[in-house]
Amino acid sequence: MKNHEILAHTTHRPFPLPQGPWLMKQTWNDLLFAHWPVNEAHLTPYIPPGLELQQWEGTPWISVSPFLIDPLRLRGCPRLPFVHRFLELNIRTYVVNNGKAGVFFLNLDASSRLAVGTARAAAHLPYRYAKMSCHSDREYIQYSSRKQIPGYGQAEFTGSYKAKGASVFHAEPGSLLHWLTERYCLYASGSKNRLYVGDIHHLPWTLQEADLQIDTNTATRSLGLIHAYDPLLLTYTKRLEVLFWPVRRIMP
Repeated sequence: MKNHEILAHTTHRPFPLPQGPWLMKQTWNDLLFAHWPVNEAHLTPYIPPGLELQQWEGTPWISVSPFLIDPLRLRGCPRLPFVHRFLELNIRTYVVNNGKAGVFFLNLDASSRLAVGTARAAAHLPYRYAKMSCHSDREYIQYSSRKQIPGYGQAEFTGSYKAKGASVFHAEPGSLLHWLTERYCLYASGSKNRLYVGDIHHLPWTLQEADLQIDTNTATRSLGLIHAYDPLLLTYTKRLEVLFWPVRRIMP
């Protein structure tokens, strides 16, 4: 889709588009959303000053998303060698700052060392390099992310997932699924408790029901998060084009 076509659709956003030009475009492919409710006490230590942990009916949630980025482009530039295509696995929760709701990443695995280094330096995001693989058979997408954490051991997310049925839908406004997915900014914490925000824009999520078979999930356990084995909500998105604005510091 042309970038101006994406920018022309804004009525679904909870707040206006940011000022200034966007910086980067990513296309997310074969993305799984796996959502779990968790204990507030397990998340609170990760939330930096300036952010408030959001809850749905008294309970905070986390989401795990494996997917493929292809392509990644900087505005006005051709595809960048070694970083235009890579795998990512993110673990996020939900926060608000001055009434602006967004996501806060507890962990971001990526299969590109260059992407990890750039994102950590430029966007203050907790990226880590991981050994990752993804391939699909006739039915399922087989996905694996593994990395070593000093003092813990191997943090791993391995499993297979697929869309269940051909029906595509948008999350209903006011629903839990809408609350979890339709978020248009990310927050990050840097040194000295500095807080950053990055705006994003895309069309409303196109979702399908999904099936997930987890082989191993120590990725969330390595963060001290305890939850049910199977997610309570699960969706699949074939493709989503996303525009990113520069990350900026908001405090102190």
